[in-house]
Amino acid sequence: MTLSRSSLLSRLSSIEWDDFEVKPARTELPKNIWETVSAFANTTGGWIILGVEQRGTKRNADFEITGVDEPEKLEQDFTTALRSDGKFNVPVVVDCSKYDFDGKTVLGFYIHLSEHKPVYFNSLQNTFVRSGSGDQRANEYEINAMYRDQAFGTMSAKPVPGTSAADLNTATYQRYRRYLSEYNNPLPYNKMSDDDFNRKLEIVKDGQLTYGGLLMFGNQQAIIDRFSDFHLDFLEIPGNSYAEAKTRYTYRIDEQENLWEYYFVMMQRLRIYVNSSYHIDTMGFGHEESPELEALREALVNMLMHADYFSPMKSRIRVFNNRIEFENPGNFPRPVEELLQVDITIPRNPVIARLFRCTKLCENAGYGFDKMLSWKKLTGYDVDFENRTDACKTIFWRTEKTGTENADVIDTTQKTTQ
Repeated sequence: MTLSRSSLLSRLSSIEWDDFEVKPARTELPKNIWETVSAFANTTGGWIILGVEQRGTKRNADFEITGVDEPEKLEQDFTTALRSDGKFNVPVVVDCSKYDFDGKTVLGFYIHLSEHKPVYFNSLQNTFVRSGSGDQRANEYEINAMYRDQAFGTMSAKPVPGTSAADLNTATYQRYRRYLSEYNNPLPYNKMSDDDFNRKLEIVKDGQLTYGGLLMFGNQQAIIDRFSDFHLDFLEIPGNSYAEAKTRYTYRIDEQENLWEYYFVMMQRLRIYVNSSYHIDTMGFGHEESPELEALREALVNMLMHADYFSPMKSRIRVFNNRIEFENPGNFPRPVEELLQVDITIPRNPVIARLFRCTKLCENAGYGFDKMLSWKKLTGYDVDFENRTDACKTIFWRTEKTGTENADVIDTTQKTTQ
């Protein structure tokens, strides 16, 4: 990662500081530099600039380029600490840059997002995350989410002890097979027996359901035995925020057996919020013809495919008067800006992702951002993406953003009855 001299000057005049931190340093590294390293490595990566002093708040800041007196020593001390096993629990990847401003040397260090989180120094309690323009000590939920991310992309294919194909919901399973046959008939899987079908799509492995197969097609009791609080939520709130709403919600989805059943009920409800034509085919499946609904469907399937089902959080859709929010436990695997630029296929739950993609209900690659972003062209309203350490959110605006609504930020515990 590189940052030109002109880009550095531009960043110093910007108020966007979530991935950019300046620190004064003459002959020694700042004592709080390790907190920022941990925060950047655990969140989205970012730049640490040494030799610049900030005066005032970050929103109304003035900057003085003070320079560093011993750049070679500071660079060596810093990079050695990041690579050694004495300071951090894992090596931290860093790119180094050097700038000259009228004879004053400024050092720039880009801290890469780590693939081995949590990243902490000295002890686990020194795990930090980036929140806006500051470094904050990670809480228990965030640290646990980081540990679960170490198994990113592997859990859905693991067998669930004590299960078998008998724990599948027969009606759901047959409904899926009929849907697949109807809408992707050339697929070779359609000609297979149930046993071969289950093995090929990793619904069953070694005689046991995989976690992906269980969540997608399992009967409710079998799922609850392994995920005691399994449910997804869909709420309609009569206002731009909970504070505005005269009642907590006007609609809340009933519990469903599994993910495949949740998908159909949620899609049926989302139809209310777009203009679409609707018809029932000969197989009994409902179909919508609406580009707007396709954007929402991509977000729904994206939510189901990429949720962290081992998190205490639950996936949920909240419909406010001015926006539709898809909120998910588990963050995007890379910074949103990177995912928007390049189709990166890193599903958290590959088994669930394949089952949805076989039915052509979502994009075959990446996170479907292009289709979701088509909402802007179709409606004139924005689509926003938020990424946290342990959760992410996709927001489809239904009106212009006014800034008056309550933020309703991601609640990692979701302890209320909303």
